[in-house]
Amino acid sequence: MEILKVENLSKTYGEGNNKVEALKNVSFSINRGEFTAIVGASGSGKSTLLHAIGGLDRPSSGKVYLDGEDIYKLNEERLAIFRRRNIGFVFQFFNLIPVLDVEENISLPALLDKEKVDKTYLEEVINMLGLKERITHLPSELSGGQQQRVSIGRALINKPAIILADEPTGNLDSKNSKEVIELLKLSSKKYNQTLIVITHDINIAEQADRVITIVDGKIRSDERVR
Repeated sequence: MEILKVENLSKTYGEGNNKVEALKNVSFSINRGEFTAIVGASGSGKSTLLHAIGGLDRPSSGKVYLDGEDIYKLNEERLAIFRRRNIGFVFQFFNLIPVLDVEENISLPALLDKEKVDKTYLEEVINMLGLKERITHLPSELSGGQQQRVSIGRALINKPAIILADEPTGNLDSKNSKEVIELLKLSSKKYNQTLIVITHDINIAEQADRVITIVDGKIRSDERVR
């Protein structure tokens, strides 16, 4: 079943001699539960694509449908609420709140949504991420790998339909990189979530169900790996 549909997505920055076409009429769809890697050289447009898919940066033209919702028909307030409830983000830079401990950082999206945190689910996520002994620690007291685990937990807490990860292993060593990808794959399978990962790491791309290659703002290839 289709969870994401992108139609003729374009994004242009600047004007005249400073005009940059970051995306050029990109179209594709992704099924629920699929693990897709989006790869490309630096400046190819892959992060711009992820931000447009996730409602973080409005495209110049085109449409993004997420679970049947035309997200760019929503105003900014409704889009922010939709994004918080339906999309989990994992970034290269962990973006944790320094004064909040592990449990508070993971719970933050639910609290911002003024929802009561599901303690049973929270405990399940914390255990899956191997953070049970760290729940009262601040980000400064954690390793890079542990901080990225917290950011994954934060992405999962509202039980989103889709997880978007932008170079999630970019600041990690090879051991932690492998563990983070395994955790993302595990959560995707366990909770039937769609996983889209932006990466330049061929080892990560080879683990995906599908690899989309972006060159100069266009899809160069779209291959099903498994």
